[in-house]
Amino acid sequence: MSYTSPFARWDERAAVRRSPRRVLDDSPSGTARYFSPDLVPVARHRLVTGLRPELFDEILVQHLYRYLDFTAQLETLVVNRTVLGIATGSVGVGLPEEMRFDAYKIYCDEAYHALFSVDLMRQVRDASGIRPLLPEQPYFLRRLAEIQQSLTPENRPLAELLFVTVSETLISASLADLPADDTVLPAVRESIRDHAADEGRHHAYFATFLRYLWAALDPAGRRTAALLVPRLITAFLQPDRDAIRAELLEYGLARDDAEQVLAEVYDEATVAAHTRATAKRTLHYFTALDVLDDPQAKEEFHVHGLL
Repeated sequence: MSYTSPFARWDERAAVRRSPRRVLDDSPSGTARYFSPDLVPVARHRLVTGLRPELFDEILVQHLYRYLDFTAQLETLVVNRTVLGIATGSVGVGLPEEMRFDAYKIYCDEAYHALFSVDLMRQVRDASGIRPLLPEQPYFLRRLAEIQQSLTPENRPLAELLFVTVSETLISASLADLPADDTVLPAVRESIRDHAADEGRHHAYFATFLRYLWAALDPAGRRTAALLVPRLITAFLQPDRDAIRAELLEYGLARDDAEQVLAEVYDEATVAAHTRATAKRTLHYFTALDVLDDPQAKEEFHVHGLL
């Protein structure tokens, strides 16, 4: 296999090299918001809008906090641990020297994404006066730990390698919409635009890395991987219902009403359609490796709503 680096102009293009610190204005003006309302469906549910008018903007702020916290924890606790293993050659996958060197660039990118996420969260907290209502641990971390615990010890590193590959090819799609919404505060839009530009290069890198990983697996390893992929995709993309429920209860919504909001906003068909659409390119990479030739793997993809 040949490798063409997506980082040829990294010194000129990476956010950590070229982008200024993104700074909030003193306060939102006019229709400027902290997040795009179109991407926060619970904010428009009638049971929520009936509580009090100012809650709409608070829910947008809390959604931004969750996004920023998700980013910081994903990059530092999972992605960079794996990327460092790729860079140092300790993940058991033979790679070209240039590919290992590029992993150090990803490591720098991801550390910077975590830094500007935490920086922006602190700025939003100070500007809005709204304290973050965050879970102790994001949903994806809990699910990844549960998935790894269900595996034999020798397969747990494979699960994390696959999870990082999945997340790095999914995240560029999940970042696509918000920077185009000019009703969102510039510092927020520009931070996410910086993130998306970097992640486009990471996507290309991990699409190639997947082929090297697959070549390194024996038939049993490939079957294990094929069965894991649907679980890992949904672990990354599923809404954090527990965190959203806790937030709704904090606003004063009755528990039954909170459950109704969750059931109506995140119904099975809507979540499955969003997951399939966001995962389209990632699914293509795996189907090109013939993972669906295994009937059990194909059934697993169906069970998770990916086919």
